[in-house]
Amino acid sequence: MHRKHHVELILLLCAAGLSFSGESAAQQPEAPQPKPAVMAKQVQLAAGKPAPGAPVRLTLLEALALAKKNEPTYQAVATDAGVAREARAQARDALLPSVDFNTSALYTQITGSQLGIAFIANNSPHEYVAQGDVHEALSVAAWESYRSAAASAAAAKARAEVAARGLVATVVQDYFAAAAAEKKLQAAERTADEGEKFFQLTQSLEKGGEVAHSDVIKAELQAQDRRRQLQEAKLQLLNARLDLAVLLFPDFTDNYELADDLHANVALPPQPEFEAQAAQNNPDIRAALADTQAAGHELIGAWAGYLPSVTFDYFYGIDAERYAMNGTNPNGSKFSNLGASYLATLSLPLWNWGATQSQVRVAQLKRDQSKRELSFAQRKLLAEMRSLYAEAETSLNELAGLQRSSELAADSLRLTTMRYQGGEATVLEVVDAQTTFAQANAAYQDGAVRYRVALANLQTLTGVLTTP
Repeated sequence: MHRKHHVELILLLCAAGLSFSGESAAQQPEAPQPKPAVMAKQVQLAAGKPAPGAPVRLTLLEALALAKKNEPTYQAVATDAGVAREARAQARDALLPSVDFNTSALYTQITGSQLGIAFIANNSPHEYVAQGDVHEALSVAAWESYRSAAASAAAAKARAEVAARGLVATVVQDYFAAAAAEKKLQAAERTADEGEKFFQLTQSLEKGGEVAHSDVIKAELQAQDRRRQLQEAKLQLLNARLDLAVLLFPDFTDNYELADDLHANVALPPQPEFEAQAAQNNPDIRAALADTQAAGHELIGAWAGYLPSVTFDYFYGIDAERYAMNGTNPNGSKFSNLGASYLATLSLPLWNWGATQSQVRVAQLKRDQSKRELSFAQRKLLAEMRSLYAEAETSLNELAGLQRSSELAADSLRLTTMRYQGGEATVLEVVDAQTTFAQANAAYQDGAVRYRVALANLQTLTGVLTTP
């Protein structure tokens, strides 16, 4: 009986060794799979629809392109930028001459006496007008209105860029959160398998009289806990994939695969280079500066309410007693009804009950507020430059330690299980080693996501997405 027990123990050791060998092999980094260069995939991605039955393999850059096309919040900001651009075009067109054509017939009441016209409203009892009008208005207010619209369009364009960079951070977060959830599920499957094997081991040792029944109970409780953790890991992966799918696909589907490796080596840009890019290419500063310029033009336009304005009109066409190109004199000779006239108007503002003064005060308040917002944006940029870079640097430094901790926890679990089989460790030590392995692996995956999100946050300041 004693020899039989030793044979069973040797067989269990061999099985455990094979299990941990498979675990070590599973922990090796997977070779990156090449992207399939097929036209069908390109068409599917362009349409934002995966092929039925075949999962789309998405890189991070492809996911970003789909999100920009389908995410409604970003598209709303982009629409505002387009509206502001058209408003600038309309303000510019208002400065240019306009051409109109008008035609009308005017009749005046006449009497039967020689006194002629009883009510004078027109140049003749019957007057016909058909003429074109070239109109031009010159005013400082209209010019400043155009410059303000141009500055507002620049600000809207910068805000669209801010939204685009913010969308990058969101997509990166969801993309690598789904990748981390896949890694966590793999770890949960391994720990659940180890829990089952350890439970079986304690049962075998109990039959041989080498461990107490309390070890079996503890191992069974641990196995049940690992099963629950496995179910939670599956749920987390499902939710992470659904969150990403909502961002990417107009027709909801989760039939996709992630191509980019969560643990790929991505370098952190040097801090001087990062600060230079952030200072030169920050859309928040550009938007605040454009808002300040627009407010300044609005103030000048308000002051222009005290200045005169000039309009010019050039009329050419018919203004005659007959609706015809030619008229007839009493002697029967003909003459042309076509002619031209010019009109210039100078408008001098005299009194409007203080409305112009109120408009100036409002414009001054807006300009002062825009200056405060510009100063705040500049201070916020300096703080974010230091904070975000420190976040990325810290997460990168911690990542190597988290990876090492995960490797040590896996090795500790293997050694502790072997010591337990040899009677040198307690069941509590094995349970603690399993828990430590699960926590260390989860922390390693979360640390990798944190670093990739930190790099994406740097992109909100520089506009440069760091990719492997």
